[in-house]
Amino acid sequence: MVVYRSSTTAPVNIAVVKYWGKRDPKLNLPTNSSLSVTLSQDDLRTLTTASASEAYTEDVLLLNGAPSDLTGARTQACLRELRTRRAALEDKNPSLPKLAHLKLLLVSENNFPTAAGLASSAAGFAAFVRAIADLYELPASPTELSLIARQGSGSACRSLFGGYVAWRAGDKADGLDSQAVEVAPASHWPQMRALILVVSAAKKGVSSTSGMQQTVATSGLFQQRIATVVPANMDLMEQSIADRDFAKFAEVTMRDSNSFHATCADTYPPIFYMNDVSRAAIRAVETINQAAGKTVAAYTFDAGPNAVIYYLEENSEAVLGTFYPLLQSVDGWKQSTNFKSTVQLDETISSTLKGGVSRVIMTGVGEGPQKTDVYLVSEEGKPLSTSS
Repeated sequence: MVVYRSSTTAPVNIAVVKYWGKRDPKLNLPTNSSLSVTLSQDDLRTLTTASASEAYTEDVLLLNGAPSDLTGARTQACLRELRTRRAALEDKNPSLPKLAHLKLLLVSENNFPTAAGLASSAAGFAAFVRAIADLYELPASPTELSLIARQGSGSACRSLFGGYVAWRAGDKADGLDSQAVEVAPASHWPQMRALILVVSAAKKGVSSTSGMQQTVATSGLFQQRIATVVPANMDLMEQSIADRDFAKFAEVTMRDSNSFHATCADTYPPIFYMNDVSRAAIRAVETINQAAGKTVAAYTFDAGPNAVIYYLEENSEAVLGTFYPLLQSVDGWKQSTNFKSTVQLDETISSTLKGGVSRVIMTGVGEGPQKTDVYLVSEEGKPLSTSS
């Protein structure tokens, strides 16, 4: 029995100009463009092995050791597109193995909590599409593959690149111009760091998909956001990255996060992804910036309560030194972290953070998907685990 295998890792990305709302739910086309920072895979990544064999009788996906549904329309759209491209290659070159008709075993593992507002679907679908594309030896660029990954999870298209990534919304009905592009590689601004305060690893109460459609349908603020706020923020953000202007980057990041969550609150009935711990993190960032006399930290929140705090390496002392004394008992701090800060947080903020943050993740800007020889499927076609 011949088993064909390919493995890839893919990163998480955290948007600094948020994607929220679909103009075409079937094709997963967004109402607005977005821009993200790809985070280091040393800290946050999905590892996926795609395998094909005559012995497989159905397509199977195992995620973190448990069977996962592959029958959804979005996943099927990705599989169909990838198989169609492989079939076209086989038609052109009859000597190629006939993989397009074979069933697939896909085994995937995250090194971070799934569905906790940590962009797990973005890394997951990016790894899914990249691993199958590599298995099929498709001559597709990351931007071409982003058109496929987008159909699985919108923000997944941005996880096909490292560094700083824009997802251009596009305006064509067929979605062929709705794709991701690299704005700048990680090496352009490698000093960018992120501290993630994991407030809850529980699954979200309102999924992003249903939440955003409620917002599109009912929020008046949302219409203003997509018409004026986001286009202006995209221009400012791209310029701030080009100039490596952290103060501007930070202001746009925080304003855009505020705008996004305001539209969620303006949804009818309202959606609240942030909680008291999230708001305490905002106040802590404001206090850090006030004490520094300039903007050295920026908060952003996706569709969940976790705070992602961006800062430059040179300001580690001010940022990490404020949170470490409060949260040193939770997991995730790296050994080099023992910073002291003179920033005094309000007692309510301190106690709220201390009681509400379950772990931290220290990371920074990183690279896009990487092919790897670490396999989650054996040469005999059986599922493996990296933790076994």
